[in-house]
Amino acid sequence: MRVFNKRKLYTAFLAVLFLFTSQVVVAYTVSCRAVIFSDATKVKRLYGKRVHERVVPASTVKVMTALLALEHLSLDEYVTVSQNATYPQPSKIYVKAGERYKVRDLLYAVLLGSANDAAVVLAEAVAGTHWKFAQMMTQRAKQLGAKHTRFANAHGLPTKKKDPQYTTAYDMYLIFRQAMRHEFFREAIKLKNRTITSSHGRRIALRSHNKILFKGWKKNIYGKTGYTRSAGPCFVGTTQKGDSTLIIAVFNCKDRWNDIKYIISHYGGISL
Repeated sequence: MRVFNKRKLYTAFLAVLFLFTSQVVVAYTVSCRAVIFSDATKVKRLYGKRVHERVVPASTVKVMTALLALEHLSLDEYVTVSQNATYPQPSKIYVKAGERYKVRDLLYAVLLGSANDAAVVLAEAVAGTHWKFAQMMTQRAKQLGAKHTRFANAHGLPTKKKDPQYTTAYDMYLIFRQAMRHEFFREAIKLKNRTITSSHGRRIALRSHNKILFKGWKKNIYGKTGYTRSAGPCFVGTTQKGDSTLIIAVFNCKDRWNDIKYIISHYGGISL
């Protein structure tokens, strides 16, 4: 009888333990080194983590590259590729010296394909030299209130220690918010694919590096990716909630896409 009672007690204990543990929800830990998630319309921060800490921006710098191109160039004007613009490492569209492209097509290459060579073509078209353009980028950032940002190039590839490139999550939020004022930018980052053409008819197919657009989420987040070994996976992007424009920037993430999904769902109240 005692053995039977012990078995009943043990069974009951296991049942209670199962019910208790099944209700326990393991807290999600955001893996990103720095994050900002804000309602840009209401100017309200929804979530932040090390928002003012210096981070390596990788290809998210191309948001500033696109912004300056939109502010200084006409979308339908043609610009000529220099020999210098062919040198950057991939990602690239392999432009050739002497080729001519419309500014709008180079912007598509930068924002969808994260083309480093196209970024240099735009930089030289705006400022004359890549170096002068990098100075313009930093100056424009400071005008926007991004006081803890320094740009060294237009594409985000790694730089030498003596010529550092850095930003903060908050600063990149400010830069992206300004870029969002341009209709072309807002529409370009929504595209999954685009084909561009040089003035001589060379066609180049582009595919967005933003994997969220291909994941089948209930709602898309549009933006610009970035990655280098030193920067880790990065992203700055936007989605809508009613009349509010929400902006998220994440840097040096171990689980970038799941982090973004959790932050926007949990702190933004958006089902993804």
